[in-house]
Amino acid sequence: MCRNIKMLFNFEPPATDDEISAAALQYVRKVSGTTQPSKANQEAFARAVEEIAEITRGLVREQLITIGAPRTREEEAARAKERGQRREEQMRSRILGGAE
Repeated sequence: MCRNIKMLFNFEPPATDDEISAAALQYVRKVSGTTQPSKANQEAFARAVEEIAEITRGLVREQLITIGAPRTREEEAARAKERGQRREEQMRSRILGGAE
């Protein structure tokens, strides 16, 4: 999964339209292989972003069900930071461990 696409389901407060649109844009960028479409593809690119955002809105706001407690953005940010630090430590140990 693209690291720039954030989890949107089961948050308190719920995901905003801006968060959903940003995730849709990242998805379309990833699958199309471009961050800026050519003029010939701009309309299709924009339409894809809007359609994916609409589908995502319905999914996270109406279709998915959970019995788990809602997450907070602060908790998720702290977890992401911790994962990043662990990844960095692993990479450093691989690099430094191989140099000896």
